[in-house]
Amino acid sequence: MAVDVLLGLQWGDEGKGKIVDVLAPKYDVIARFQGGPNAGHTLEFDGIKHVLHQIPSGIFHSSIINIIGNGVVLDPIIFKKEVEALSKYNVDINGRLFISKKASLILPSHSQLDAAYESSKGEKKIGSTLKGIGPTYQDKVARLGLRVGDILSPDFKAKYNALKEQHLKILEFYNYVHDFSEKEDAFFKAIDFLKDCQLIDSEYVINKHISSGAKILAEGAQGSLLDIDFGSYPFVTSSNTTAAGACTGLGIAPGNIGEVYGIFKAYCTRVGSGPFPTELLEETGERLRQVGHEFGATTGRPRRCGWLDLPALKYAIMINKVTSLFMMKGDVLTDFNPLKICTSYSVDGKPTDELPHDLINSNYSPVFSDFSGWNVPINKIKTYDAFPKEVHQYISFIEKEVNVPINLISTGPDRSETVLKDFK
Repeated sequence: MAVDVLLGLQWGDEGKGKIVDVLAPKYDVIARFQGGPNAGHTLEFDGIKHVLHQIPSGIFHSSIINIIGNGVVLDPIIFKKEVEALSKYNVDINGRLFISKKASLILPSHSQLDAAYESSKGEKKIGSTLKGIGPTYQDKVARLGLRVGDILSPDFKAKYNALKEQHLKILEFYNYVHDFSEKEDAFFKAIDFLKDCQLIDSEYVINKHISSGAKILAEGAQGSLLDIDFGSYPFVTSSNTTAAGACTGLGIAPGNIGEVYGIFKAYCTRVGSGPFPTELLEETGERLRQVGHEFGATTGRPRRCGWLDLPALKYAIMINKVTSLFMMKGDVLTDFNPLKICTSYSVDGKPTDELPHDLINSNYSPVFSDFSGWNVPINKIKTYDAFPKEVHQYISFIEKEVNVPINLISTGPDRSETVLKDFK
């Protein structure tokens, strides 16, 4: 059985948590393949609103196995808090949540390094969540890092101290040495908690599930335009957020990839620094932010808002070979009129629908087309045919331009506020 992949096609915050939760009943296994606690996947159902950071979004379904893959960087302190927060919903993780021994560990000193690096950039800050994600991936690539499986070693404390000492030297260089002893105490308590969890050789487990015919969904974090290789570099995350990342982040062969579900908002948002071609810097952008509740689920930071960018969307579809699109937050655009979509760029006066390799220094400007808005609420609509004609026109135009069907339309944050179109 092939592994389906679900990922964001913009700068993150597309609504992946909700969609995984909606799709979960179709699957036997949900597996996170990259990122860490910088992700915030929000689920709303039955009057419950809950944000997951590292745990896969299928955890609320009792019949589903959830796997944290080797491509994830895991903060034990945040993980422990996440598990404890699930207890009030009577969610039992035993037999349902598994963690790869090859997943990298985020140490208390990693977040300190994150802050030191970000502070040193001054006005060129990336907009890091300061969760220690980047420094942890740096250690992984430098072959210095610690992994979940290391906590089972009798000399784990010595390994920890050796890496910590290296971090302290770097922090001293940046004149950013802080006392994190309190966080260290919490870290080792969380390590003891982690030892009691189900730690696995996830690549073997996932491939056995594939061989047995289980239905598997690979869950991505952040968005394709934040990919370390293909995103708006250097304002990107530290992992591969594209479909290719599912292969390296779970240990599955490319031939085992099935459907690739791409999620995008009906408009665009971005958190932190970095280029944003269609950003709205006036009243319309602020109105989008307020109506769409565009504030980070992890950091609470206000998101920058702008119109839908088709060249960027086409680019993300291309590098992921997306087979089906899911459009989120169409309800937010109610009462915005006219609506605009960026259909191309003008680069040095010449039209192109290709994303410039360097969005920061390229001399480009977005070219917009106008569309009629819809002035009626759509959050109660249950079938595609019941949408106003303006919604049909908006969706049909996007489908024609990107040549991929939009098979799911989200009309609100709750799992029930979802309309399927030609999707089984």
